[in-house]
Amino acid sequence: MRSLYLITFFISKSFLILGQEHFDSALGQNGKDSDSVKSVKGLFDASSWHFHSRSFLMSTLNQGALKDDYALAHGAGIGLITKPYKGLQLGLSGYFIFNVWSSNLAEKDPITQSLNRYEIGQFDVLNRTNRHNLDRLEDLFFRYSRRLLTITLGRMTLETPFVNMQDGRMRPTLEEGIWFHQRSVSNRWKWQGGVIWGISPRSTVDWFKIRESIGPYGIGVNTQGYRIPVEIEDQARVLVMINPEIDVTENIKILYWNAFFENVMNTAMIEIRSKTHVKAGEMYFNSMWIHQNAIGNGGNEDQERTYIERGAQSNVIGFQLGLKNKVYMVNLNYTHILNGDRYLMPREWGRDPFYTFMSRERNEGLANVHAFTTQLTRTQESGLKWGGGLGYYRLPSITNFAQNKYGMPSYGQVNLFASYGFKGVWEGLEIRFLIAGKTEMSKEIIPLKNQINKVNMINSNVVIDFHL
Repeated sequence: MRSLYLITFFISKSFLILGQEHFDSALGQNGKDSDSVKSVKGLFDASSWHFHSRSFLMSTLNQGALKDDYALAHGAGIGLITKPYKGLQLGLSGYFIFNVWSSNLAEKDPITQSLNRYEIGQFDVLNRTNRHNLDRLEDLFFRYSRRLLTITLGRMTLETPFVNMQDGRMRPTLEEGIWFHQRSVSNRWKWQGGVIWGISPRSTVDWFKIRESIGPYGIGVNTQGYRIPVEIEDQARVLVMINPEIDVTENIKILYWNAFFENVMNTAMIEIRSKTHVKAGEMYFNSMWIHQNAIGNGGNEDQERTYIERGAQSNVIGFQLGLKNKVYMVNLNYTHILNGDRYLMPREWGRDPFYTFMSRERNEGLANVHAFTTQLTRTQESGLKWGGGLGYYRLPSITNFAQNKYGMPSYGQVNLFASYGFKGVWEGLEIRFLIAGKTEMSKEIIPLKNQINKVNMINSNVVIDFHL
């Protein structure tokens, strides 16, 4: 009853506070070049300024006497991107966050000695007692655009299958590096790619070298079942990514992604997207294949501390069948991580690229997985959007350390979501809701330490965004 009261109280209070959205879409606009600017002051006067505010209420209810948690976070930020001058722009943004009210997120569950998993992501996972000193300079880049080519240098936001915003908390993941984007005159093909040497993961306020960015979200266990921190000692200075895309026909597109983590691993993905028009709307069928292999020692000659073991490789296949129109979107999805070595990708870098991904859980660090999901979304003219998703994930045994890095049991998941974007006087205000429930569906006996904040739980979210 205490947890139910707190959820009800928070929902009523959160409507009184405006809540932060990231600046990615706004700072991604190039605009038209201007030769009328005659001074630095004039350049900034002609800039596009953006304000974003976010309030985020989250609560997690675990079964029985296991510890429940809650948090109400509020933050705001401001950003600008200058008007192009001879093709050159400056992008700059920053934010602050406050812990308005929360349970003790640094306190361990007295039964399992486990720490909070979800609510701490609103703040700083590296300093669980930090409630106020939560500010970060986000975007800080120079961008040059000429004809069909754009080059961005500095701190930016990327959205790729392996490095992405994973913006399900107060702050997203950001990257530091150089990024290129080019398209053809006909727009039939395009490519993007670049070199990343720094990461500021979501739920942190710090910037890390690429090899030092692994760990804040938890280390899991190595293939022998030991919880030993990963130490990447081999030269792993950069992550190099490239993505060519081509429209084979009007209805078929082929995408290729390659992520080369220097002296650690290489991950390649090929995806084919196809669509056909039917009476009910547009039917689409997508498929993907991911291949991953270790490079050298996988990051450390000491294989107990390496990120990926020497000689390891994994494969993932996925399929998606769906139908969409102006009102409805429904799809069926399947992912199979083949029986072999674990599919690995630092959780600090982004969320899974799988069609079966559902908010509030991941399938990274696993092998021999069969995942099935379906999702329905309805969009109404009033601005209301709502829907739900259902998933079943058959995973290896929690004692199979070589194929289950985080001790996650097989589970089923149900997500219900809704959003409403206001119009008229309150234009710019958006409210979103998400309820995610997960239940254990394993044939083995699952200890409570492998259940808390993983299965047999409900995670509830209310997000209020306001942007100008």
